[in-house]
Amino acid sequence: MCPSLEEEVKLLSMVDVLEPLSEEELEELAHRCPDRRIEEGEFLFTPGDASERLFVMKRGKVRIYRAAEGAEITLAIVDEGTVFGEMALTGQHLREAHAQAMKPSLVLSMGRADLEHVISKNPKVGLRVAQLLSERLRLYENKLEDLTLKQVPARLAGLLLLSESEGVITADKQIKIPTHYTHERLGTMIGAKREAVSRAFGHLQDLGAVQVLRRRIYLADIEALEGAADGASGRPTP
Repeated sequence: MCPSLEEEVKLLSMVDVLEPLSEEELEELAHRCPDRRIEEGEFLFTPGDASERLFVMKRGKVRIYRAAEGAEITLAIVDEGTVFGEMALTGQHLREAHAQAMKPSLVLSMGRADLEHVISKNPKVGLRVAQLLSERLRLYENKLEDLTLKQVPARLAGLLLLSESEGVITADKQIKIPTHYTHERLGTMIGAKREAVSRAFGHLQDLGAVQVLRRRIYLADIEALEGAADGASGRPTP
């Protein structure tokens, strides 16, 4: 069922870069820009897509990743209220990047002309988009650097930290990741073989950073996980 205009405005108001807009401006944006529904496993964009569009995640979850030498490296996991696809607006179309839905999602699609219209009416939005671009460029560069320089436990820890936002806090203060990830699937997401992921999980469990119970991942100690992601938690597992 499509959200009402009131629901649309509420969803858009929670997006950081759109926060400067008034309720009337948000209503205009909702009318002006179409929503796109994507099912689990469906791609929103793929390498070589030249479409200059900015996307706003209203509901659902999307993974941004690059493929290299038969493996995948996850650059970002996009949750509700997040803007993504912004690189296309700079002429950098992220030709190597895929955006794939991790569950059924509702996305607002904004073209360059739509964004320019919004910025012309409220320049503060442009400043926030510029800040977003700077942050995302640094994030993507760091993720690609991790693929070549960091050991598998550090890459796995970094990916699990990306998944923290989807977690559910349990009675004993751990964070349960509701999505079931096999070791093979996680391996494709960090550019590692399944056996290496299994060893990395053992390393992270020895550190007390994670637990695996009934095939579900629990983040037991965020500080320890952050240390492992930085490669500063003892001898790495190759």
